[in-house]
Amino acid sequence: MSSRASNLPPLREVIARHGLSAKRSLGQNFILDLNVTRRIARAAGRLDDATVIEVGPGPGGLTRALLETGAKRVVAIERDRRAIAALAELAEAYPGRLDLIEADALDFDPAALSEPPRQIVANLPYNIATALLLRWLDRIREYRSLTLMFQREVAERLVAAPRNPSYGRLSVLVQWLAEPKILFDLPPRAFVPPPKVTSSVVTVVPRSVPLAPADKAALERITGAAFGQRRKMLRASLRTLGVTPEPLLQAAGIPRTARAEELSVREFCALARALQERS
Repeated sequence: MSSRASNLPPLREVIARHGLSAKRSLGQNFILDLNVTRRIARAAGRLDDATVIEVGPGPGGLTRALLETGAKRVVAIERDRRAIAALAELAEAYPGRLDLIEADALDFDPAALSEPPRQIVANLPYNIATALLLRWLDRIREYRSLTLMFQREVAERLVAAPRNPSYGRLSVLVQWLAEPKILFDLPPRAFVPPPKVTSSVVTVVPRSVPLAPADKAALERITGAAFGQRRKMLRASLRTLGVTPEPLLQAAGIPRTARAEELSVREFCALARALQERS
């Protein structure tokens, strides 16, 4: 570790000096306890051979931990200009290992700016966390893993099985392409300012091949219609697709009385294939 890195100021001092009070409009909740950020970094596994992409680093608590634990290169995407100035000091302390990109992560493809192996490790802004993950699914196999912070409610949706109240469209789309797992929870007091909810660190490991054959656009349509009216039987909810549901259900081998919450990911894929064949 360089002498600059070992003499970095406390995060609270960095926040005060750069006027980095968290903004609700940006979904900011900072983690200032370096023991917590180091735990998150360790949970991501091996980093010394990887490009690590971090979204929403804020004052750099997790960024420090990633660099400390030996990440080969960190690419930090941050839209808050106040934070860019603070992170620039961190880049000086770790020469050649931290690249800063001032941008909205929703407008950016992380895979386009990094070489493999690549991983995403981030305390995601909660207001865009789900949208980001859904975008990353398009190129999920280009990542070794994603280690992400979500609200506990969202984390439960990612890992939920059929017939679980949390099971829904997000569960199907993510589990089709990856294996999500909740690693540990963090209480509100771990953040500044403390959110009103418990948070969970989740690992998302891409599957080598999708769980079952399906076209992503067709699967999105099927799950959107099915869970859009989840209390109804599929023979009713799928009518919003503009097709007659019964032939789709029959082709997929699904009972006419089935509801969305009862179907496995594989069964949704079978419905998506049937829809695509009739489009």
